[in-house]
Amino acid sequence: MSSYLSLLRREPASVVAVELRPPRAELEAAAGMDAWIDAYHAIRSLTRHEVRVMLTDSAVGAQEENNLRHLVANLGDSVDRSRIIPFLTTKHSLEFCLAYADQTAQSGFPSLVVLGGDKHVGRPRCLEHAWQLRQLIRGRHPELELGGWANPTADPKGQVEFLLQPDVSADFYLTQIVSHHQADRVEAFLDAARNNGLELPGVFGVFFYRSANPKTLQILNQFLPVPIEPLTKEFAEGATPIDICARTIRKLIDLGARHFYVSNLPVKKTAATLNAILEKAAITAHLKL
Repeated sequence: MSSYLSLLRREPASVVAVELRPPRAELEAAAGMDAWIDAYHAIRSLTRHEVRVMLTDSAVGAQEENNLRHLVANLGDSVDRSRIIPFLTTKHSLEFCLAYADQTAQSGFPSLVVLGGDKHVGRPRCLEHAWQLRQLIRGRHPELELGGWANPTADPKGQVEFLLQPDVSADFYLTQIVSHHQADRVEAFLDAARNNGLELPGVFGVFFYRSANPKTLQILNQFLPVPIEPLTKEFAEGATPIDICARTIRKLIDLGARHFYVSNLPVKKTAATLNAILEKAAITAHLKL
């Protein structure tokens, strides 16, 4: 199978992945088992359709189960490893992080996204910056495709300059969640990338907002820039979660972005929900899943 990086480099197709969160570590045994069964069904369903699956790692402070250990133990060889991209944050001991990278390589996963993780919640980072961990991993496993991070809603030029640094140790990058309501920021970021010769493939984050619940949106806004007022207006005007997610993907493509990961999809009927979004966005003919 083609590696994730090779797919991102192909012209002109778009690549869409799904980001899933492992069950929380504090769940009781029965609830945790049920949650993992749902996750396995989602992973198998998505990868059967050749969708790449990204599994997060406690990035927003809630301690999650060890995603890699469960995958290796329970999926076995039933899912091609090239279709799964694990996440690793610096919110562990350095010993754990390096052992995790070792296990990633030894278990046959060709790609690994290495992020810092939110500084304000959960465990402290073992290193100040994710690039420092990527450098260490690169020295141990030069064969791994490493993913970095950028935030288009921050200073566009500064974010691009960071990705251009030789010590970034990344082969591709993911972005913070963005919305069609932040199109001006995304456009400025893409312009800065083109003007400064950034060649790393970028994968833009898109969130599946399930409702306009004020409490939920306020909590989310602690971790990502949520356009609360325009989202609330869209829902009030009758837009569905699928409509809103599709509008973001369509707008990003119109601005020049090519690759995406969709976050917060329901664990049940994940593949069907993704397909409905992509059809609504009218991009299914341009996909390389």
